[in-house]
Amino acid sequence: NYGIVVAAGKSTRVGPDVDKAFLSLGTKPVLAYALQAFERCPDIDAVVLVVRKDRLQAARGLVQMFGYAKVRKVVAGGNERQVSVQNGLDALSDEAQVVAVHDGARPCVTPELISETVKSAKRYGSGVAGVKVTDTIKSIKRGLTVSKTIDRTPLWAVQTPQTFRVAVLNKALQMVRRKHLLVTDEASAVELLGEEVHIVPASSANIKITTADDLMLAAALMRL
Repeated sequence: NYGIVVAAGKSTRVGPDVDKAFLSLGTKPVLAYALQAFERCPDIDAVVLVVRKDRLQAARGLVQMFGYAKVRKVVAGGNERQVSVQNGLDALSDEAQVVAVHDGARPCVTPELISETVKSAKRYGSGVAGVKVTDTIKSIKRGLTVSKTIDRTPLWAVQTPQTFRVAVLNKALQMVRRKHLLVTDEASAVELLGEEVHIVPASSANIKITTADDLMLAAALMRL
């Protein structure tokens, strides 16, 4: 079972020229906490870390500094998430059967959640972390005018890890590349392939760092 931790985004919502995965959170960079969870997860054998090309040296230094022995390779990502994930897949060992893809900007992930997604992927072919939507959702057409209220009953907000059998995810990403499609997560690619995607109930605490406020929230959630 492999993990692919993706930290190759541009972080435009945090600020220009900011790499959120390397921002300080307590005593470590944001990325270090995600890697730590994979390091401690008994259901993960090895990890491939995907970062921006200009961060390769910094990422290798981080891995060495904190002693993340499961990180076998650090590779460069691409301009789109699906390219970065494909680069991670290309770096996997031929023995890899299940792969858990995780955002490096989700520092609050737990080894237990990673394990649950791996177990789901082994049983069903997929295991995607998600939480049921509890807020009332409005559809906005123009400006800030509400056009309608969406029934939230069937809605889930998906997170990462998104875990799949390697062969299925590889096939899905190759298909979207061949058709020149753009997807925002791995589950979308697998759905387009016609495969079922199974949700693994997660916690709303598994937040993604997208703004400066999220750093403070993550620190509070992790009691740093």
